[in-house]
Amino acid sequence: MTGTAGRVVGDRYELATLLGQGGMGQVWTAYDRRLDRRVAVKLLRPDKVAGAEAAELRRRFLRECRVTAQVDHPGLVTVHDAGSEGEELFLVMQYVDGADLSDHLAEHDPYPWPWAVAVAAQLCAVLSAVHAVPIVHRDLKPRNVMVKQDGTVTVLDLGVASVMDSDTTRLTHTGSPIGSPAYMAPEQAMGGAVGPYTDLYALGVLLHELLSGDVPFAGSTALGVLHRHLYEPPVPVRRLRPEVPEALENLVLRLLAKDPQHRPASAQEVYEDLALLLPARGMPTGAPLDPTRPFLRPHAPWPDRARTPAPQPAPATPVPVAPGKPDVADAVDEVKRLLGEGRITQAVDILSAILPAAAEQHGEHSPVVRTLRKQYAATLMDDGQYRRALPELRRLAAERAAEAGQADPQALRFRFDVAQCLEQLGDPAAALAEYRTLLPYYENQYVFTDPELAHDVRRRIGQLLLALGDRGAAHDTLIRLLHDVERLRGPGHPLAAEVHRTLQWLGQVRG
Repeated sequence: MTGTAGRVVGDRYELATLLGQGGMGQVWTAYDRRLDRRVAVKLLRPDKVAGAEAAELRRRFLRECRVTAQVDHPGLVTVHDAGSEGEELFLVMQYVDGADLSDHLAEHDPYPWPWAVAVAAQLCAVLSAVHAVPIVHRDLKPRNVMVKQDGTVTVLDLGVASVMDSDTTRLTHTGSPIGSPAYMAPEQAMGGAVGPYTDLYALGVLLHELLSGDVPFAGSTALGVLHRHLYEPPVPVRRLRPEVPEALENLVLRLLAKDPQHRPASAQEVYEDLALLLPARGMPTGAPLDPTRPFLRPHAPWPDRARTPAPQPAPATPVPVAPGKPDVADAVDEVKRLLGEGRITQAVDILSAILPAAAEQHGEHSPVVRTLRKQYAATLMDDGQYRRALPELRRLAAERAAEAGQADPQALRFRFDVAQCLEQLGDPAAALAEYRTLLPYYENQYVFTDPELAHDVRRRIGQLLLALGDRGAAHDTLIRLLHDVERLRGPGHPLAAEVHRTLQWLGQVRG
């Protein structure tokens, strides 16, 4: 068996996009149909199930499921589920939104040394938790480290970890050590016993790479790289970057000691050394993916959660609509089906991914694209993603008003949704201004044809005035609204009862 987009694993997880594959298997983004959320699913490679190594590979994969689930740390990917289908095994994990450390390094050259310190410090916190189980990761490298949007670091793939007991210290006797040669400690390369010191060596390689831009030992063959690990001293990083603190250079050299006994005693010890080099608390740039941010402002909100972003382009990696159905018409059908099943998160991703193709195929201002964008904005609102919906709705409102006039019902409806988003995002002043701008249109045009909407706008204005502390204006607004609602709908109407309760409470406060 093999993973394909649209395939459902465990009667629950629908595969979407292949993220990568390697010796252990494939990793996919997927959708949890039951909880309507994005997850990552790891599958054992089908071509590795058969043959002499099958039993060992199955045992190693099952160990990954158990071992990863044992460690509870915010810097480790969370395990949600595990199981098997026939001969195939799967592991369901938290989906991590960010950039892997290798890409992060490539995009920031040279990598700021305080960032390298911050990444290493976070990795030490993770390794301390892992080593306490006790587990050895055995494959720590930039591709197995994610930098999330808030700057926090998440370690992936304990799949080649070894539980440190007599029957699992060595996972293979075939002469092929587990791990990546560029990050492999000498004792690991020789097939010797591994321990926390092995991960600390890999941490030293990773730190050297962040500071210098390259691993300390490279070569054209895996054997050549391992030979250099065993016999060559690393180049001190200050020869390559003089601005790196001497204490940091010395720490990297200690981590890269050939003899494990000459390395730091624990990840905790390394953390304490790094702590002296971490930036003091203060205000970061606010940019996402800044790994110093967790130390500058511990537990602070994410930088992109505290403000309304500009309209974002579609994701760089398109989400497959369905196997063999990449066109716009089929995407629309797929979205309808998903929405009918209540799978809103997946529908949002498909709409986001198909919009660029639809614009290219039909034109940016075509009815097809306009319809898709309306559905996208509405679906975002249904999914509670008000921050993403807001710029889409503003754009739709502006375009519709330019075509049909400010008083056009559809343009007004988009603006009403904009105000709702602002309300939900905790910006009462902006929401109040938007509702107040809308009110004359609804009162002048629709008070008799659609009084409910006009009354709803007035109710929201009164509530926002209360939120902003203007109790007098709120009282006057709600009194007039109560009079009109009782006149048009009767005193027993639910809205009249709600407004009456608010006025009673407000009267007690004012009194």
